[in-house]
Parts: sequence; C-alpha cells; structure tokens
Amino acid sequence: MSFDWSVIFSNAKFLLLQGLVGIGVYGGGTLRLAIPAILLGFVIGIILGLARMANRPWIHYPAVLYIELIRGVPLIIVIFWFWFLVPVIIGRPIPEYWVALTAFVIFEGAYIGEIIRAGIQSVPKGQVEAATASGLSYAHIMFDVILPQAIRNMIPALVTQFIVLFKDTSLASIIGMMDLTKAAQTVSERELRPFEMYLFIAVVYWIFTYSMSRVAHRLEVRMSPDRRP
Repeated sequence: MSFDWSVIFSNAKFLLLQGLVGIGVYGGGTLRLAIPAILLGFVIGIILGLARMANRPWIHYPAVLYIELIRGVPLIIVIFWFWFLVPVIIGRPIPEYWVALTAFVIFEGAYIGEIIRAGIQSVPKGQVEAATASGLSYAHIMFDVILPQAIRNMIPALVTQFIVLFKDTSLASIIGMMDLTKAAQTVSERELRPFEMYLFIAVVYWIFTYSMSRVAHRLEVRMSPDRRP
C-alpha cells in the first residue's frame, strides 16, 4: 500500500477554506458552525441553569423538562428532528447550516445548563448568605458574587463540553453540510485517498481541541485564588 501525501497539499485550500472556515460556494464550515454554537449554547445554558434553580415552579419545571429531554437523546436525533420535522411543520426546507446550528445550540444548551447549575451550587452558601445580609439584590448577588466564582469552578467542565461540541460538528456532514469531515469525504471520493484525507482532518481536529484545552488550563491557573500576584 502506497501513500500519496501530495493529495493533501493539492486539496488543502478546499479543505481548510471551505471545510474548516466555511469560505466557498457550499457555505457550511466547521468553525462557522462551532463558534456561534458555543456562544449561543453558553447563553442558553446560563438561562437554563438559572431557571432550573428558580423557586417558581412555572420557571423551574419547564427548565428541568427541557434539560432532561434533550440530554436523554443522542445529538444525531436532535439534528434529524430539525432536518425532517421542522420543514414539514413550516412548509419549506431549511438550509443545512441553519438546521445544524439550531440543533447544536439546543443540544449544547441543555448540557451547559447542568454545568452552570453545578457551578453555582459549588459556591459556599456562607458567601451567598453574607451577600444577602449586606442588602444586595438578587441580580447583584448572582452576577457580582456567585457567577464569578462559579465560572472559575466551571472552566474544566465547560471546556470539555466545548471540545466535545467542536468534534461533534462532524455529525453535520450526515445532512450534507459542507464541514471539514464532508469536505474530506468529497475529496476522498474524487481522489480515492481516504487514509490521507481522514488522517489530515484528524490532525486538524486534534490541533484545535488540544489548543482549547491548553488555553483553558492557563485561564484556570490565572483565575485560581491560590495564584500569587
């Protein structure tokens, strides 16, 4: 068995610009999908995490139902829900990119919501009671006292979830979105070089996920209360 590594260089522009970044006639793009999915999923996760801890039943129970329902099914099922059912409901097709982005945001929001809840509950109750006794409002207590400490405790779990999300973007290729995996599949079918193509994208995925873990580690060290000035 011989290897032709030149096939990677000859198709690098298509793989990186179209598949990774999303610049090209096919749209899509792994980074173009992953970055907004992480940001929007984090926002929804904060809302769900706070809602799950709310004392009002009409806020608490819908959040619990959402989180438990979404976390109880595979991501691919959520993608298929939007790919097959939503066009039937609204009466028109939805572009692959928007199907994938919506599915990822809804799916990741449920997991991040649980991380947010656990992070908030990890803050010592004594600090919350002290802030309450000082007369601060709930909003000030949450955003000035609880969340800054909770986010520091959440960093490892959040980064792990972001890494999982980044790798799971390859599932978008199942509905035809031109991400990095779909681009590699397209080149592989044309060049008949699957080993070279899939090894190359494995290296790309590893570079990004390893970089994310290293940045998170440095951020965790910087935010550590034991860190000396």
